[in-house]
Formats: sequence, structure tokens, C-alpha cells
Amino acid sequence: MKFVGHVETPAPDDNSLQTMKAVILAGGMGTRLRPLTNLMPKPLIPLVDKPLILHIIDSLPESIDTVFLAVNYMKDVLEDYFKRTPGKEVILVEEREPLGTGGALKNVGRYLDDTFVACNGDIISSIDIASMIEEHHLKGGIGTIALWRVSDPSAFGVVSLSEDKRIELFQEKPKRGEACSNLINAGIYVFEPEILDFIGDGFVSLEREVFPKILNRGLYGYSFDGYWVDCGVRENLLEAQRILLSQRGEIHLNSKVDVKAKIIPPNFMTNAEIGPATVGPGVCICDRSVVHNGAQISNSLLMENSVVGKGAVVRNSIIGPNARVNDGETVENSILV
Repeated sequence: MKFVGHVETPAPDDNSLQTMKAVILAGGMGTRLRPLTNLMPKPLIPLVDKPLILHIIDSLPESIDTVFLAVNYMKDVLEDYFKRTPGKEVILVEEREPLGTGGALKNVGRYLDDTFVACNGDIISSIDIASMIEEHHLKGGIGTIALWRVSDPSAFGVVSLSEDKRIELFQEKPKRGEACSNLINAGIYVFEPEILDFIGDGFVSLEREVFPKILNRGLYGYSFDGYWVDCGVRENLLEAQRILLSQRGEIHLNSKVDVKAKIIPPNFMTNAEIGPATVGPGVCICDRSVVHNGAQISNSLLMENSVVGKGAVVRNSIIGPNARVNDGETVENSILV
């Protein structure tokens, strides 16, 4: 990715090539993933073979040539990462104070002069964004919201749709049993730049303050199937890991695995050393990590340079970089750094 940094003028855009821009809202501190996010920004947490943020960027269609990353927490770390990473052009736009989802979009607004995509920075999904863009243009409204069906929508923004998929009602985190449907806001959008006119200055919530005001401007819903995960908490991040591993199967890259090890697929290991231990299913083991004799690991992430001692047990957990699980220790449903 070509890194541009915090800029004051828009990047050139060749409309003849029908290129588009995307905004990824990644300004949060990742508090629900502490203490891991005390060490790194949430967008750079590894998810199988690459950081979380790259899964989002790589899901964008080829027509999107420029990505604006709305950031605040650990901006310097993100800058350094994108300086070293090839791919789409990525421009970091700093939020000097918390701005909310709407305020963050407004802060990037000076670069958005045509239809654009916006995404929350911690969503992993199977959505076809190119298809969503196409449907947005067919409907001709001010915005299109990706929708995901859940059994209990009380923790989410919920919508009610007309027969032509127009959003008629938007409820933000309704009480249990009072939701208008079980279709929730999936945190992926296609907007016309006019939406910026409805966003005030400072901290603004798209969900609570903007969407209810623009229903009469043509706000449509786009439902999709497959998978959708909000990776903002440990258990969901590990669920996203399980989904991606199930698609890819067992992968060992430059790893030394003892012939007596019991490997229960699917797992992903890279530059790791595995003794006669039990690993899997649903385990990712990153660079230079070591798993000693008799250890048992399942549904967990071991980040770089981590060590799992002899006879230790790790379940449903994240072991941070350079962390050690001592011999005989059990780590379950936890984040260890």
C-alpha cells in the first residue's frame, strides 16, 4: 500500500476510470480487547495470515483505488505499517479527538466528492461490495446500508424495510422484544457525498443522529448471506478466525512440527516450532512461537514470539506477542500479554 499520511489536499481521482474511494472508520482505542490493545492498535491484530485491517481493505473491489483510514489511537504505529505495505493507496486522516462514526466521516469529507464506500474497522464478512455498489446505483438513494440477520437484535441498530428495500424505520439498540425486525446494520455502507450535509460538527453518531434524518432521502438496505463478525471482542475475533480457517484448511508455513504432535485441523502456523503437543482445532500460531511437550491448545491465537510451556493448556484465548504460558498453567477465555 502506498502510504500518504495526513494530507490536506485530495488525492487525484480519474473519473474516466470510474474509480471510487473508501473510508474505514478505525479511530477507536479497542478497549474491549485490552490488555492486547495496550500494545498495538486493533487494526493490526493478526487474523490468520494478515492483520485485521487488511482483510477489510482486501475485500474492497478493484474499482476502489484509494482508502482513507480515519484514525486516532496509535496513529504512528499505523503509519509505520502502511509505509511498509504494498497495495491500494492508503491515506491516514487523523481524528484529533473522538468524533463518533458520523464525525469521523465528516472529518474525511473534504476528500469525498462522489459515491463512496464506508466501513467500520473491525468487521469481517462475506459481503460482495461490488454488488452492493451496483444495487446502490440502481436504487438512486442517498445511501445503502449492508444488513445482517440475527436472532437477537437488541444490541444493534435495527431496520424495517419496505418491499423495494427502502428503510422505513431505524432503531438503535431497541429493548429486547421491541425490535421492528431482526435485520441489523452491518457497518458497511455506500453513500452519496450529500450525506455529509446532514452531519454536524464534533462528535456525531451516524446511527442515532444522521440516519433517522435521511430516511426521506432514499436510504436502502442490502442484505447478504454467508458470515458477518464484529471482531471488537476476544470471542468474536476468535470466531472470525475459526470461520477463515474453515475456508482454508490446515496450513503450515516454514514450521517445525514434531512427528508425535496431534494436530486437529484446521489450523494456521507460520515459522513456529511445535513439540509433541495437541494443537487444534481453530488455532493460529504466529512467527517464532514455541509450543512445548504435552501442551494442549484449541480455538486460540498465539502471537509472535509467544511460548506455551510443558503441559500447559490454552483454550479460547489470545496469547500476546512475547508472552509466556508457564509449564502446567491453564489459560482459558482470556487475553494474556
